[in-house]
Amino acid sequence: MDATVAALPNLTGSNAASNDRDEHDLIGGPFAVIESDPGVFTTLVRSLGVQSLQVVELYDIEPWASDHLHPIHGLVFCFLWKKDSDGLPKKESCGLEDGEDDSAKLWFANQLSDDACASMAILNVLLNVQEVDIGERLRVFRNETERMSSPMKGLAVSNAHFIRQAHNDLARPADIRGATNVLAIKTLEDAAKAERSMNAPPAKRRKLAAKRKKFMNPEATDANQEEAYHFIGYIPFRGKVWELDGLKSGPVEVGELHSSPSPSGSGSTVHSSWMDIVRPVLRMKMRKYGGGDEETGSIRFNLLAIVEDQFCRASDQLELLKRERDKLETRLNSVYPGGWGDKAGYFSFTSIDSTLLNSSRDVFTTSASFQNPTPPIFAPDFGAQRMARDLQIMNMSPEELLSAWNRCIETALSVKTTVEDELEKPRLANTENIKRTFDYEPFIKEFVRRCQMEGKLAPLLNRRKPRAGAQ
Repeated sequence: MDATVAALPNLTGSNAASNDRDEHDLIGGPFAVIESDPGVFTTLVRSLGVQSLQVVELYDIEPWASDHLHPIHGLVFCFLWKKDSDGLPKKESCGLEDGEDDSAKLWFANQLSDDACASMAILNVLLNVQEVDIGERLRVFRNETERMSSPMKGLAVSNAHFIRQAHNDLARPADIRGATNVLAIKTLEDAAKAERSMNAPPAKRRKLAAKRKKFMNPEATDANQEEAYHFIGYIPFRGKVWELDGLKSGPVEVGELHSSPSPSGSGSTVHSSWMDIVRPVLRMKMRKYGGGDEETGSIRFNLLAIVEDQFCRASDQLELLKRERDKLETRLNSVYPGGWGDKAGYFSFTSIDSTLLNSSRDVFTTSASFQNPTPPIFAPDFGAQRMARDLQIMNMSPEELLSAWNRCIETALSVKTTVEDELEKPRLANTENIKRTFDYEPFIKEFVRRCQMEGKLAPLLNRRKPRAGAQ
């Protein structure tokens, strides 16, 4: 194993800090527990170098809760499972493992580090996403590990300093210390176990002793079971939907995307959404891992979706609507030279809404506009969308222009709310991250010590002040 680890290349990216000695830390360290929160995972994705994606929480798996996020690049499902006496998850079967040619083309890594399942699920999804810029570091990491086996990829993830650092930067200091202590205790226990094996009884006697112990205490195996949260990923890849569980030997095929003839009879085909394929599997897992507890109402799972940056999408949409409004008002000024604010359509009751007319003055001004009056354009096809809309406006009748102006402002009001919400999310996530990662332990220790020195600790604990000379 030592020779294998020493032969690994620098898996932290060629353009990363080659001058930083920590980047060549191949021994690695523990991964701490992090919260299953969309803000935490979005920060993790950005820290890994992926700037165009965002993690959001899905409160339902039905189409009404997910279709507006299209395209969804992947899902991360967090659920509670029990470890058996060997520390492995109980076996389950959802499809075919290691038997498909397409599975060999997936980037899939086994989880080799405790409490790294969150980052492992995120990486197994990100490194298989198509047509998305994952950043220089992850791109180099994927290229350098794509020919490795799944266990070796997992070892590469555990030894990649920038991945472990991005993960642990989101953990509480107490959890980081706990992970380090667990690693130290496990090392000592393994050393003691190896020493005991030197003087162990014969194998047959050990088996009889174990059976006798289990017979005398049948609940001993249940006491050894431990509950822990685990993360797995789901992605579409090469016409199929895959489950990526780092504790399984390989990717599991969930289903295949099918094409059906178009109902319009035009000869085109309609491709089924990969979300339609994964929903039955998610429903089964939700029922299995605690979703049906009607008495306590407890939910022991949550579902996260990896989608495009919602701020970029909403910002582009708002800018597109702003330019649409300018084009519509240019046409309205030519159709109604005397003014169109109070005009009605010639053949309908369509008119300009006075409330929308007042709102149109600042509907396109957001809190980001004060920092950058000219917002950047993120969508590569923004110009094509604008041109297509301009052509539609050029062919509109006067009545259609009035209706289009009303719809434009109504939509802009809704999109502006989305933009403001997306601007607030990173602020809240940053505040929560500061509170989560701040180490309060030194302050608490010093506070308690000072209270004791000044004789104020006992009254706070509702205890009598000890007598003079009492121990």
